[in-house]
Amino acid sequence: MLGGYLQYGLLVALAIALLVAAVTDWRRRQIDNWLNLTIALTAPLFWWASGLSLWPDVALQLGVGVAAFAVFAAMFAMKWMGGGDVKLLTAMALWIEPEWFLRLLIVMALAGGVLTLVLGAWHVTRRQRDRLAIPYGVAIATAGLWVLGTHYLPAAQSALVG
Repeated sequence: MLGGYLQYGLLVALAIALLVAAVTDWRRRQIDNWLNLTIALTAPLFWWASGLSLWPDVALQLGVGVAAFAVFAAMFAMKWMGGGDVKLLTAMALWIEPEWFLRLLIVMALAGGVLTLVLGAWHVTRRQRDRLAIPYGVAIATAGLWVLGTHYLPAAQSALVG
């Protein structure tokens, strides 16, 4: 039962961390390294609380994290993403099981597209000439919260009750 409470508490903490990431990215166009590092370093505690086995579960999570970092670091090198976004997605890949991480990416892309259209229209309406900076951490956090709310939190809550 302690694992169930710990798992639920960690998921709530992750949700709070995602909200902090969204707010700071919106305000400053920056996601702090300490926040990304905290998310990444608490993933093993979540694995333990969730009862993941070292093989293949934890190995798969680490593999997805490495693959996410490689892909998103390449996107950063091409100036398609910010560094904080890369680190946040990599940290999230350590938490979210692979199938749900793909769903997170789809929801993130949709939310990011809407965010870009809205901010782009606002930018044009105000006749601003400077470069438009999209706080993509908002889209990442939205997708992460969606995954937590639809998949992880209901499962953790039923584990506590049942």
